[in-house]
Amino acid sequence: PTKMAPTAKKPEDKKKLPRVPESLLKRRKATAKSKVLTKKAEVRNKKKAASKKREIFQRAEKYVKEYRTKERDEIRLNRQAKKVGNFYVPAEPKLAFVMRIRGINGVHPRPRKVMQLFRLRQINNGVFMKLNKATLNMLKIAEPFVTWGVPNLKTVRELIYKRGYGKVNHQRIPLTDNKIIEKELGTKDIICMEDLIHEIFTVGDNFKYASNFLWPFKLSSPLGGWRRKYNHYNDGGDFGFRDTKIDALIKRMI
Repeated sequence: PTKMAPTAKKPEDKKKLPRVPESLLKRRKATAKSKVLTKKAEVRNKKKAASKKREIFQRAEKYVKEYRTKERDEIRLNRQAKKVGNFYVPAEPKLAFVMRIRGINGVHPRPRKVMQLFRLRQINNGVFMKLNKATLNMLKIAEPFVTWGVPNLKTVRELIYKRGYGKVNHQRIPLTDNKIIEKELGTKDIICMEDLIHEIFTVGDNFKYASNFLWPFKLSSPLGGWRRKYNHYNDGGDFGFRDTKIDALIKRMI
């Protein structure tokens, strides 16, 4: 029987890949590159945020230690003076909280100008103020229209946390994030709420910037009402200097 010669196999046609437009390839490449860059930025930002959080926590701890030391020193000095039959006279207060308690009807131009300089344009508005000869003289002029006193740390903290708004591009912005504070006051080494509270309470070198950054506090009328606005605080009224008793009033107004 005759053998059949092996038939030559036809080379299979190579499958042709669909042609992709160059513009699409470029776009894909750019998208992939963008994704890589975004991921790197995310990692970098995460690290930055973690280190910032750590720094803020350390600062807060440092401030708490500072406040406690100051408080203990005051108590110690008071006890020492009492022991030897003397009196301990604490340092003059540097910080005051000034609040407008009367409206705009029939206000003399001088006190009106003073309240304008204090940024107290509405009733129940309040601001933190550095006490010096100039501000004390101004407070004397506007006394029948304002009440003021020396707030403690708790009051300062509650005001800023509960009623604090910042001035950003001449707009009243709620202080919901430390980034808002850092953006405006970062150059003054104030990067978080605790920094802001510390600067205000201790009347630091950058008090002017910190106080100006805070929008004047808009408080409610006090729970239980006023006593008598047209009498001085010492005469059973409301206006004028009330020293540390300002804390109780602010508590009723927050």
